[in-house]
Amino acid sequence: MTFGTGSARRAPVASVLMGAALLGVGCSAAPSPRPPDTLVWHQVGTWSGRGNAQTESFVSDTGSIRVRWETRNEDRKDAGTLRLTLQSAVSGRPLAVAVDARGVGRGESIVPENPRPVYILIESANLDWSFAVDEGLVGAGS
Repeated sequence: MTFGTGSARRAPVASVLMGAALLGVGCSAAPSPRPPDTLVWHQVGTWSGRGNAQTESFVSDTGSIRVRWETRNEDRKDAGTLRLTLQSAVSGRPLAVAVDARGVGRGESIVPENPRPVYILIESANLDWSFAVDEGLVGAGS
């Protein structure tokens, strides 16, 4: 096999330079990993009262709902009840029970649901209640 004038010397040099360039690309620093997504709670609303009631409807965009609740001023020991039910604002049907409590106390519950318009039905007797509804929003970590 014959090559043009002087090409026998250039071919190996070119191959070595090309190999070094590819090796340099292969050894470059790997991109830093993306931070994990973070769940951030955004308050939808707060309510308080005594007895039965219902909230106005609101739209859950993500379907991730947190309910933080508290009961106090019970009329008689162990006579107070609080039940908070997430209801469809379209059909009115119950979707999930967020809280079912007796007596004085506080707590938090997470209710996973499909994104949709909803409201909270409050069934209560013999105590004062308050609660806040937050929606979980996913954001990029820092």
